[in-house]
Amino acid sequence: LRFCAEGGTASVVLPQNWLFLTTYKKFREKLLKNETWHLIARLGAQSFQTPMWDYNIQLLTISRSAAAHECGALFANAGTGNLIRGVDVSEFRTAAEKASWLPTTEIQTTEQKKQLENPDFIIQLDEKVASLLFAAFASCYQGTSTGDNLRFLCFFWEIQAVFDSWCFLETAPGKTQHFGGKNSVIKWQDVNLYKGSAIRGLDAFGEKGVAVGQMVKLPATFFLGQRFANTTPVIIPKHEADLPSTWVFCMSESFSHELRKINQKLSVDNGYVGKIPFDLDHWSKVAAEKYPHGLPKLVTDDPTQWIFHGHPCGSVLWDEGTKRTDHGPLRTDGTVLQIAVARLLGYCWPAELDGGMELADEQRECVNRCEALLRYGDEDGIVCIPPVRGEAPAFDRLLDLLAAAYGDAWSGNILAELLKNADHAGKTLETWLREKFFTQHCQRFQHRPFIWHICDALRDGIAALVNYYRLDRKKMETLIYTYLGDWINRQKQETKAGTDGAEERLAAAERLKKRLELILEGEAPYDIFVRWKPLDQQPVGWNPDLNDGVRLNIRPFLTVPDVGKRGAGILRDKPNINWNKDRGKDVESAPWHHLFHGDRINDHHLTLAEKQRARETVG
Repeated sequence: LRFCAEGGTASVVLPQNWLFLTTYKKFREKLLKNETWHLIARLGAQSFQTPMWDYNIQLLTISRSAAAHECGALFANAGTGNLIRGVDVSEFRTAAEKASWLPTTEIQTTEQKKQLENPDFIIQLDEKVASLLFAAFASCYQGTSTGDNLRFLCFFWEIQAVFDSWCFLETAPGKTQHFGGKNSVIKWQDVNLYKGSAIRGLDAFGEKGVAVGQMVKLPATFFLGQRFANTTPVIIPKHEADLPSTWVFCMSESFSHELRKINQKLSVDNGYVGKIPFDLDHWSKVAAEKYPHGLPKLVTDDPTQWIFHGHPCGSVLWDEGTKRTDHGPLRTDGTVLQIAVARLLGYCWPAELDGGMELADEQRECVNRCEALLRYGDEDGIVCIPPVRGEAPAFDRLLDLLAAAYGDAWSGNILAELLKNADHAGKTLETWLREKFFTQHCQRFQHRPFIWHICDALRDGIAALVNYYRLDRKKMETLIYTYLGDWINRQKQETKAGTDGAEERLAAAERLKKRLELILEGEAPYDIFVRWKPLDQQPVGWNPDLNDGVRLNIRPFLTVPDVGKRGAGILRDKPNINWNKDRGKDVESAPWHHLFHGDRINDHHLTLAEKQRARETVG
């Protein structure tokens, strides 16, 4: 505009964020009061034919006002005013589509002076229906930023149990659903002491509301009053009676539509939620129709949620017909075998361990049914796939557990359906355990596996499924010298007897034993390095701290010389884990700041001698 003469016009392609972001509030006010707006064409993302950063952009046409007093007179007259025209082609995916629709898309019209009545002078192309803003009925809170997520956040299955220092963490759901985003925990006491963290949202703790994802379609889910992430704004109604209407509004397309009117940024900050219109009477009627018996209590069949009931084939769902939660048919989906293996290894879900969790009655019934399956869980958390040490093979034990879970409904057809849904149709449960289980386990649990498949890579060799939570030093010695030792002795006997393949199995088992002993000893480079712990607190040998998470503790098993798949070490497959430099900078008080200059380095090794000297010095 400075290049224009009085009354001159500029047409500019530029990012559209300044039309709504709070930081540009005064800038918008100045332009609305002093200049003449003509056209806003919202082009959105992917608007350029040439590759470039994917901004949401606009084409703006605006004139430098001929005289300031004319503009002032214009706004003083309520019956007249400059009209802003607008078109929106942001929903189209390609530059060619946007170009073809620009000439024919419906033109929206709004008075320039009315934009000054909008919250923060946000530019809106369509006329807003007169109604109260959402802020009159609800508050929206921003969550906590830990400053170092990989240190303070874990999936709940990465730690042994949620206790004093750990709390449940609610995060954004992948899609709008009653209960999602319930898969994480936060080391709350340590976050509170960390100088790099930003503790927010305390007023929402213990309250019921709605958690909303900030990205793209703004997915919503029920908020249960736990700690929540800074990427997950939480909406708490000011009156508990308004929770149903708040929920149905947030799960509707109207919520995202209204929010996108005032903020087209890919990630929407919590401050904009209160600025959208909200018709309480309308949404109260919608809520009464959708939930005549009240909002549902906690239900899910998803094993990656800490509210999961823990039963392999039990099912609880929301029945749209009766508008109540109810038991569903026995499941045969791809999660059933995963859950059954976890139970065989002695794993229990948080909902089973917390009798005070506010589950739906049907969900609690499924939890109670899990008690009958506890006797099938292995005592030491080590289950070998072939028969070892007098124990039945893993597939036989798993069949017994599945039969108990399904009860009278159990049949060969059910087993066939389970294998089909586990991508192993027409094959056996034993080969699924050997070939498919661990890969699918890693995929299901975000590449933070808690059941580890240790093997010698032979199709008929030794393979053991191990419960990570129970694999302390003593259990590691049991795995090496009792289970693997028994297998090695048997192969020696069969080698002497001339049994086919025994000599190869013996050699593979002895190689596996040497690698396990390297991990047990823990000499560099087969050690565990924890970047947030000082030298004297680093693990010496295989003595992992489960609170450090799977990512760090699994490393020796993947870095010992491979027995099979490249990069998988002695595991059946390689989880998608890296130990490169983590994002962000450490605070100066971090124990390795002096060495790494604030970088968050994981790819570091320490010798046993270094650790021992440090412990002796502190001692």
